[in-house]
Amino acid sequence: MTYSVAVSGASGYAGGEILRILAAHPDVEIRTVTAHSNAGQPLIQHQPHLRSLAHLTLSDTTPEVLAGHDIVFLALPHGQSGQYTDALGDTPLVIDAGADHRLESGAAWDAFYGGAFHTPWTYGVPELLIGTGAGKQRANLVGATRIAAPGCNASTVSLSLAPGVAAGVIDPSDIVTVLAVGPSGAGKSLKTNLLASEILGSANPYAVGGSHRHIPEIRQALAHAGAPADGIRISFTPVLVPMARGILATSTAPIADGVTDAEIRAAWEAAYADETFVQLLPAGEFPRTADVVGANTALMGLAIDRAANRVVVVTAVDNLVKGTAGAAIQSMNIALGLSEGIALSVNGVAP
Repeated sequence: MTYSVAVSGASGYAGGEILRILAAHPDVEIRTVTAHSNAGQPLIQHQPHLRSLAHLTLSDTTPEVLAGHDIVFLALPHGQSGQYTDALGDTPLVIDAGADHRLESGAAWDAFYGGAFHTPWTYGVPELLIGTGAGKQRANLVGATRIAAPGCNASTVSLSLAPGVAAGVIDPSDIVTVLAVGPSGAGKSLKTNLLASEILGSANPYAVGGSHRHIPEIRQALAHAGAPADGIRISFTPVLVPMARGILATSTAPIADGVTDAEIRAAWEAAYADETFVQLLPAGEFPRTADVVGANTALMGLAIDRAANRVVVVTAVDNLVKGTAGAAIQSMNIALGLSEGIALSVNGVAP
């Protein structure tokens, strides 16, 4: 069976990455691409790297244009997806790459986003541990009809720490994470702080002091992994660095009482030993963002700092692939009963 697909926000970074991956997917046909201000223009004018899709023209983003497809991807700014998802009730599968359907708590949405709160959908991080029984989110994605793709920073930190939470080898009440991130995660809209002249040769912290919107998403994921919801405290500091794409997240948490080094490493090894797209590196090795560019891979290095009594996890992802579009398409494959890795690569692009 070939599934017909529409992609909204197709002129942006996330929409473009969804299209790049889907263009190599043998089971889908990209029939419709939509945009707002760029509607009526050739897709190739905004995504010149997508040569195989040069025949497509951007249509207006309306429920009527998006309806009538087997699968709809929404790659819209936060707060804009809900107006379309409410009108796509007859669409067999809708995948939202925005934040509108990620959070389960209306209070958390109000505190970090504001505006209308929408029903939470199945979270699109297949490898995420659910509870202490080592179950995974993958099982919840089978047959799903509504999927919320993750926030790139949120899924990176959650995947980094969930094994330790589920195994009880770390204390989630004192998590500190610092992330070096590329500006493509902020989208394609023109912003002064994202201009090359502002970023090149500089590292720029933002959303400092607990204000980043991905914090409640991390708390939610770690609570599902087994942490007490009222016992999760996260200091989260992202830093813009001069690379187009990528996240390098360094996350630390205290070691639980009485836990051995072997038990700590075993928690992460057991969690990801059979995973294709989340890989724990050998002891003493740590990833680079350069190793995951273009790949749907999260590479993870683990250190045990006994002097500070903390576990240190360093994880690299491509924010546009494993952080967004790759996670969405991986989840789509699972939902449709297809092989999970179709059109997704573990190989990055170098140099």
